Amino acid sequence: MSSVTPANREGARPLRRDAERNRGLILDAARQVFASHGLDAGFDEIARVAGVGVGTVYRRFPERRDLVEALFEQEIDVVVARAEEAAADPDPWRGLSEFLHWGVESQAADRGLAEVLAAAGRGHERVARERDRLRPAVLSLVQHAQRAGVLRPDVGELDLGLVVAMLGRVGGPERADLRHRLVTVVLDGLAVRRDAPTPLAAVPASEDDLACVFEPSRPRR
Repeated sequence: MSSVTPANREGARPLRRDAERNRGLILDAARQVFASHGLDAGFDEIARVAGVGVGTVYRRFPERRDLVEALFEQEIDVVVARAEEAAADPDPWRGLSEFLHWGVESQAADRGLAEVLAAAGRGHERVARERDRLRPAVLSLVQHAQRAGVLRPDVGELDLGLVVAMLGRVGGPERADLRHRLVTVVLDGLAVRRDAPTPLAAVPASEDDLACVFEPSRPRR
């Protein structure tokens, strides 16, 4: 006869629900904290935002890589899908331009995602495998635009990665206007030809915008 009584079984269910609820709270909190502070943010801050004890965070995610992988595997899938969609655009220049603008804003909004995409693994094996899918997707986008004669032939997929990584660090969440201006400047430089420079919005940059590039840990306003 089983030693598990109905009362015991009923008593176990809330614990399972609580564990799943805590996992969701931790993931939501980690997404916020990593987006603002990067992947080295402390578990104590994640626990505070989640409203749970720090011990609960460690029980659910004993290693930092477990939490990073749980968060970012799906987000990298989204980046890969956007690159593949851009490479399939019938208008190669539109696909390239929209991908650059979207990529810059995605990394500006999420410092953790930016670090995952730029890191060479950092011990996150599953994330690294997902990340390795991105390079061929961006290469396909580059080649699509080059075959159409709109992208200069000496540009590679890593050039685009560097552009997105650098411009994603400019300004805070509210400075999309400045990043849009800078992406426009870069796109003019990537184009095979322009009859005239693309008009730029009159968007003034500040010293704080510049400081974000050189001081990643500086709070972004």
